[in-house]
Amino acid sequence: MLACLPVKERQSLLEELFGENGANFPITRTHIGACDFSVEGRYSLAEQNGDTALVSFSMYHDKEGFSTDKYPDIVDSTYDLYYLMKDVADIKAKQNDKTYRVLATTWTAPAWMKDINDYYSKEKKTGGRLLKKYYQTYANYLLKYLEFYKSEGINCWALSPVNEPQGNDGSWESMHFTPQEESEFIGQYLGPTLEKAGYGDVKILGFDQNTFEIGPWTAAIYGDSLSRKYTYGMAVHWYGSSFTPFPEVMDSIHNLYPDKAIIHTEGCIDNLGVEPWDAVIDKEGFVEKNWYKNDKFWWSKEATDWAYSTPFWPELHPKYVPVHRYARFIIEGMNNWMTGFIDWNVVLEPNGGRNHVGNHCGAPIMIDTKNKEIYYTPVYKVLKQLSRNMRPGDTVIYVKQAEELAETVFVNAVQKPDGRIVVNILNTREEPLSFKLEIDDKDYAVSVSANAVQTRIYPAK
Repeated sequence: MLACLPVKERQSLLEELFGENGANFPITRTHIGACDFSVEGRYSLAEQNGDTALVSFSMYHDKEGFSTDKYPDIVDSTYDLYYLMKDVADIKAKQNDKTYRVLATTWTAPAWMKDINDYYSKEKKTGGRLLKKYYQTYANYLLKYLEFYKSEGINCWALSPVNEPQGNDGSWESMHFTPQEESEFIGQYLGPTLEKAGYGDVKILGFDQNTFEIGPWTAAIYGDSLSRKYTYGMAVHWYGSSFTPFPEVMDSIHNLYPDKAIIHTEGCIDNLGVEPWDAVIDKEGFVEKNWYKNDKFWWSKEATDWAYSTPFWPELHPKYVPVHRYARFIIEGMNNWMTGFIDWNVVLEPNGGRNHVGNHCGAPIMIDTKNKEIYYTPVYKVLKQLSRNMRPGDTVIYVKQAEELAETVFVNAVQKPDGRIVVNILNTREEPLSFKLEIDDKDYAVSVSANAVQTRIYPAK
């Protein structure tokens, strides 16, 4: 999308996203090799069969740019992921708040390392498994990625060995791990490899799929002394429900493993405008409409997700208000030990692409690449509000609110290093409210508008 913008407009958008006068997002997630939102898929960074020495390792795909013949909306044919990462790093380096945490995640190992010898197979409904004989080669592959970007002045903060290890039925790039397999890979291969090479400070995140399914993964990874030693925490996604972040699950995991982090690494309006699949009962209601340049859509209960009106936990997947889902997940998640939140795609086309398998999704910002028009959705504005007011180094503090507001009003609070208290409030009701909050044995009177996300800042005591 960014290659379709003139340089001045592209730089302005990046400043809005990552600069101190904009959202100043401190953490990003990027893909190692292809993913479904690669413009063209089915590639890795080492494509020569049997190349255990990784002589063929190349960052070409992050640098190659795009053909204007094939993609006529392109303005800068040289611009690609590598240059984007460099631009963001430059923005952060020039400002006082330099926090720039890059989480790098693979969707799949090179095809030749897997049992299906392919990036994914729709026919077999699988992404395949990493062959045991290539565990060390795959660890070396991930190390080479870290080494390349470090040589370019970008230190990756964290690494996730694979996105969604339970798979996606072979719909796009993927690779299966069982909990025990990922534990073995982290503990006996990836962790020691990074440590020996001087990259022991890179955080390793396990799992990287839906929160409610995390139990077997924490048991296997944290139950093994080696993998526990090398694993910083668990990455989770929000696709298990269209409204709840499963606070009881995060609480239980934290209580069992209080020294380990829980970070949300992917969420979006999935299947945006996509035709219903076979299991959907309400086929007409499944398909969203009129979201581009229509703020009302983002504040209305008009969005659906993959499991809406299906036999798969229908009570967890009703229609929802996009802004409410984002704000609730962040506010309630932070109250229950979640330490960070990353959206999926921050910028997409008006139809929710580009995606090489048609897996279109919503994004906080949408760009009409033909007319060079940028639409900042209400979701973006709320993410910006929360990002500017909750920063790395803040401490989450307990908030007590009236029980009768539960499930309709969501509140969290953080304390700044200088003692100020920031309170974020999501009111999902259709009427304004006034109520009291108790924070550190002190009462605060609060008023909040109907159907709104508001932030209050109180001075230090």
